[in-house]
Amino acid sequence: MRRKVTIVGAGMTGSSTAAWLAAREICDVVMIDILPGVPQGKALDLQEAMPVIEKDVTIVGSNSYEETAGSDIIVITAGVARKPGMTREDLMTTNANIVRMAAEETLKRSPNAVYIVLTNPLDTMAYLVQKVTKLPSHRVVGQAGILDAARMRTFVSLELGVSVENVQCYVLGGHGDEMVPLTRHSNVAGIPLRDILPPDRLSAIVERTRKGGAEVINFLGTSAYYAPAASVVQMVDAILKNKHLIVPASAYVQGEYGLHDMYFGVLTQLGRDGVEKIIPYDLNAEEKVMLNKSAEAVRQSMETLHKLVKLD
Repeated sequence: MRRKVTIVGAGMTGSSTAAWLAAREICDVVMIDILPGVPQGKALDLQEAMPVIEKDVTIVGSNSYEETAGSDIIVITAGVARKPGMTREDLMTTNANIVRMAAEETLKRSPNAVYIVLTNPLDTMAYLVQKVTKLPSHRVVGQAGILDAARMRTFVSLELGVSVENVQCYVLGGHGDEMVPLTRHSNVAGIPLRDILPPDRLSAIVERTRKGGAEVINFLGTSAYYAPAASVVQMVDAILKNKHLIVPASAYVQGEYGLHDMYFGVLTQLGRDGVEKIIPYDLNAEEKVMLNKSAEAVRQSMETLHKLVKLD
């Protein structure tokens, strides 16, 4: 029996995720959205593409959560997209209500699913899903670090004129402007970035990585979707195939880096049950300062959540 993945939200990110997943032929896909006809139409369009790319998967679109029953993974992308000038925290009230409903409705029908959260503010919404569902924390994970690292890898590749396959970058911290690109640990074919790039160019890449989402928004007028969707698919693939893949993601920390009771961008190992373990870095003093600054930004977001939403 083929695995089943539900995507809540059939906007550009959700439908792009569905397309990437279908192309990999690793699961059947269900897209849920409140807009009548939108998930149905996009699902049918994708289904009709399967003969062309020669993939045998089923793609269903619905306005009802009944179709989601028995899902192995729930991906939550639903929410209001950021507009130019908006911060992720500006989205809090609306997106918290949307995410809470999605978590409650899907849990009823797929109690054994692993949740991947993409809605912003990312770390806070992952925390909300875990508290609402009361699932073990390893079964709720936020997609952020893969995307942030992919952006950094892109910029390094473009700067140096080398294949992205030779570039490995790692980003910790909250999914926002205070994220922590680890230039000391990132490398090209094993050579640290600091040994390849002049300080001013490396600093420019770090800053562009932090502002990567805003850069796309300024062009499109809405949030990015291709790269976030591809990042989700890498996580889905790792979980469904029990890969034990090590990637940066937003996970529940319980003492790592001195942080407690929050979702935060760390290096994780992903397998069938979600987050198998968190792998800590040995950070230097400069990196610790940046990490604590990022953690404080996430804490402030969580404080806002607690003021707006009653959590048991």
